[in-house]
Amino acid sequence: MTLTMLAVFLAHVLLGLPLFLALLVTAAVGFLFVDLAMLPRMMPQQFFGGINVFSLMAIPLFILAGNLMNASGLTERLMGLARLLVGHLRGGMGHVNVVSSVFFAGVNGSAVADTSALGSLLVPSMRKEGYSTAFAAGLTAGSSLIGPIIPPSIFMILYASLTNTSVGDLFLGGVIPGLILGLAFMAMNAWYAWRKGMAARGQWPSLGELGMAAIGALPALIAPFIIVAGIVMGFVTPTESGALTALYVALCGVLLGQLRLADFWEAVVVTTRLTSAIFLIMAAAATISWLLSYAQVPTQFVSLLEPYVEQPVLVLLLLSAITFVTGMFMEEVSALMLLTPIFSPVAMMAGIDPVHLGIIITLNITIALITPPMGACVFVAAAVSRLEITSLFRTIWPFVLMALLVLLLLILFPGLTLWLPTVLG
Repeated sequence: MTLTMLAVFLAHVLLGLPLFLALLVTAAVGFLFVDLAMLPRMMPQQFFGGINVFSLMAIPLFILAGNLMNASGLTERLMGLARLLVGHLRGGMGHVNVVSSVFFAGVNGSAVADTSALGSLLVPSMRKEGYSTAFAAGLTAGSSLIGPIIPPSIFMILYASLTNTSVGDLFLGGVIPGLILGLAFMAMNAWYAWRKGMAARGQWPSLGELGMAAIGALPALIAPFIIVAGIVMGFVTPTESGALTALYVALCGVLLGQLRLADFWEAVVVTTRLTSAIFLIMAAAATISWLLSYAQVPTQFVSLLEPYVEQPVLVLLLLSAITFVTGMFMEEVSALMLLTPIFSPVAMMAGIDPVHLGIIITLNITIALITPPMGACVFVAAAVSRLEITSLFRTIWPFVLMALLVLLLLILFPGLTLWLPTVLG
């Protein structure tokens, strides 16, 4: 049953059917194996029930906050601060790219939005500094993976809704891994700059310059603390935090005189389009998740890995390998929705903390955004850098390898994920 459904799904994706329709057709095929009479009753029920979750309302609100941040000029202020912090170093613009991604991740939580917003501004500057177009585009796509790891994170909200894990703990658990990922890409950029013989740029900034840039970027820097502190301290739910953040960013844009009514409306339209696509995929994937659960596929998977439950590291490595391969051929939201209900019982039996599992799955799914042939961030980076997609697919693998090394580090040392939730949760 499972292999047949997978073959049907891949066939329809290759034929160019919209993803949510490919998922629904796959679900219909699955009902042939279970009970075809259940299809007209259970498919609509699971389709709408899969997105009838209050916490999922946080997703469009955080996306809106990120779009309003771009429209309000706050993204440029964060980039200005990043330039002063690391722009004078050897390979400065590459470091600015990564640090800007870290800053931007604290509001948006979307790797694709990060790639689009920062790539169009930073790739031309990196080319002027002596970077190859392929490396500049690859670093932009790679550093955008920080977006879903540092809170807020759309993937973490989805995982929490599927496993009843605390969103606040997941957000806290993603802080250190996100910073490690940023440092890894900065090290990669420093090696590239040294190998190319790039010189350091300009003078170290004065404390006055740094202070002025920090004050200018302060409205944007406060947003992540509103998100995390509000949820962790119990003042707001994730959904309320998303609404509060969107309102805060909009007010900052108005007070700074850079957010016009037309810009606000454009941000709402873009958010609506993206959210509609995400929720359609989520609803269709929820139908398949229910079907697999009804057919006891998770139970069969648990029994398959039962001999290894005394070795949680090995279990996580196996789950990561499955997720990595799945992510190469399946859209990330649908992969997360389908794999999490199957993986969660196995991890629970192996004694793996659900927060740690959530961060591992989130990073796994995020890496899929830069792996051929479905990596969305690679397509966006190629478009903004005007590079052939096949060329970028050939040169993206070092960035994939670096992200996988960070993933391995997190698997081997769970404390990197669990320390902050333990101390502050």
